[in-house]
Amino acid sequence: MQVLLLYATVVLIWGSTWIAITYQLGVVADEVSIAYRFGIGAIALYLYAAITRRSLSLPANSYPFVFLQGTLLFCLNYILVYYGTEHISSGLVAVVFGGIVICNAFFERVFFKTPVDGRLLLAGGLGLAGIALIFWPEINSISLADETVLGVSLILAAVVVASLGNMTATVNTRRALPVVAVNAHAMAWSSALSFSIAAFLGREFNFSFEKSYIISLAYLAIFGSAIAFGCYLALIRRIGPARAAYSSVLFPVVALAISTLVEGYRWSMLAAVGVLMTLAGNWLMLRRRTQIRKNS
Repeated sequence: MQVLLLYATVVLIWGSTWIAITYQLGVVADEVSIAYRFGIGAIALYLYAAITRRSLSLPANSYPFVFLQGTLLFCLNYILVYYGTEHISSGLVAVVFGGIVICNAFFERVFFKTPVDGRLLLAGGLGLAGIALIFWPEINSISLADETVLGVSLILAAVVVASLGNMTATVNTRRALPVVAVNAHAMAWSSALSFSIAAFLGREFNFSFEKSYIISLAYLAIFGSAIAFGCYLALIRRIGPARAAYSSVLFPVVALAISTLVEGYRWSMLAAVGVLMTLAGNWLMLRRRTQIRKNS
């Protein structure tokens, strides 16, 4: 039950951040917005630790991997995603980024000698096919123009970086390091690094006082970063990075559900079949985990 609760929390929060991120684009440079997001997320975790009297200290030899997690998972990953979404549609981003399920399984095999689970690959295939059907009109209209190739390349790079960040997080969780302390320090580091990258690239350090920007930033920092990443890393500890990454396949389903309620999105037969396929893959993935737990 705890696994399902963590999984549902990650899917619902990150599925809803799709809309929130759109309000971050435009006025403030991507690197600066990302720095704001994870800086606020880190502050929220530091305050939470102080209120609940949780220790934030970590073994000295663990900090290199904590900072590496912040670099890969919280900084470079998001910068590449923001860059990529400037060149291709959100639907194509969803399809390409869903490949993190396969990428995590591959790296888990390489770094941790974890056997490749055939059912997980089947579940990942169902999920990716489902996302492709959901966004088929967008995918069917794309061309092989330089803009599209660049956007896809950036998102593929983000997938690899995020997956390596997942492996780093796996190392930290296997060392039984406290999730709050790890995420707080990693987010603080990623915020500082994002500001440094922005300065190196000559970005303007500004801020938007538009209500939509402030509300979306607060939501992304508190819910999309401090809370969701805490749940996600706890999920990695319980079911492994490959299965935890399957949550990314369901993000578009949540986003479409919100769009249906807020924007009047009209469902097509292909989209409905696509959702059913992603849910079938999700059931297969979680069912496999349940069997393992019963047999252990």
